[in-house]
Amino acid sequence: MAEAYIVEAVRTPVGRRGGGLAGVHPADLGAHALQALIDRSGADPSAVDDVVFGCVDTLGPQAGDIARTAWLAAGLPEEVPGVTVDRQCGSSQQAVHFAAQAVLSGTADLVVAGGVQSMSQVPIGAAMTAGDAPGRAGGPFLGSRGWVRRYGTGEVDQFRGAETIAEQWGLTRERMEDYALESHRRAAAAADAGRFAAETAPCSGVAADEGPRRDTTRERMAALPELVPGGRLTAALASQLSDAAAALLIASERAVAEHGLTPRARVHHLSARGEDPIRMLTAPIPATARALRRTGLSVGDIDVFEVNEAFASVVLAWLADTGADPARVNPNGGAIALGHPLGATGARMMTTLLHELERTGGRYGLQTMCEGGGQANVTIIERL
Repeated sequence: MAEAYIVEAVRTPVGRRGGGLAGVHPADLGAHALQALIDRSGADPSAVDDVVFGCVDTLGPQAGDIARTAWLAAGLPEEVPGVTVDRQCGSSQQAVHFAAQAVLSGTADLVVAGGVQSMSQVPIGAAMTAGDAPGRAGGPFLGSRGWVRRYGTGEVDQFRGAETIAEQWGLTRERMEDYALESHRRAAAAADAGRFAAETAPCSGVAADEGPRRDTTRERMAALPELVPGGRLTAALASQLSDAAAALLIASERAVAEHGLTPRARVHHLSARGEDPIRMLTAPIPATARALRRTGLSVGDIDVFEVNEAFASVVLAWLADTGADPARVNPNGGAIALGHPLGATGARMMTTLLHELERTGGRYGLQTMCEGGGQANVTIIERL
């Protein structure tokens, strides 16, 4: 049976919106991660079959196939092509899937996967509302007769989806604030312990993640207004808008042998599932259950979980339904503290997951995240 290996994984620091990476062109941000990946892996860049990058809101400086642009901006060989994919928040996790699937199929031997996002330069949702007429908010959905016939004319809104989850799972604001505070605490502790150093390539004078708030308190969180009037969620309970890039090198057994590469993990499982696109954010729950069934693994077999903290309610609902050990979930903090650069987050999480498995000696790591349209990717990797 063919195998797909992770040879190297690296990311930039995650910058706050308007922070130290805000002025870096997205192509240069992606190029920085790509160049660091090639340098660290020792791979011959001309042997790369393809570059698959995730990016959301591909407008302005992120338009024009940012995967190709970033590779060329890094000064890497022109004969290597690139393609940009959009599965919303899971875009660069899907990029890893496409790269591994190409290797597993035997049609490629060496593929770069990753993602980039500058939320400072391209505001969140810019592509969704670009064609809206004045007074006609709602993005691309409401122009579709089929969509309206099936789902109605109600607003498709991630904040309302997160609120629905909090209500359905009985999650109080205080419970979610406790979770968010712990995310910041874990991220700060991981940074202080140097856990992110090996996976991070400093960029444009930024050496560390800018998101974690060491001075945040329950009292400060409690003073924030609700995102939805009468709701439970606040900005403190949602992921931060961020700028970053990340990249991984996926190789076949043949490439490992021919290029003298050292595989660090084996891709054990890849899948994606969909659910209710209005509630939107609960697909990781059935997607995780299905992935475990298909692999014959149990929750207890997984040593580290990375579950994207789009909102505190998303991870807490996932924890409630899966029964996973909270200590194994986002042990170094998540997007509430570290930030969520949409198109880069999946690759950032995978990079952190690989390094955490190596640090702790764990065997299996599982990554999942909620995505626009009510979707979720699941990746299980096995440390070698």
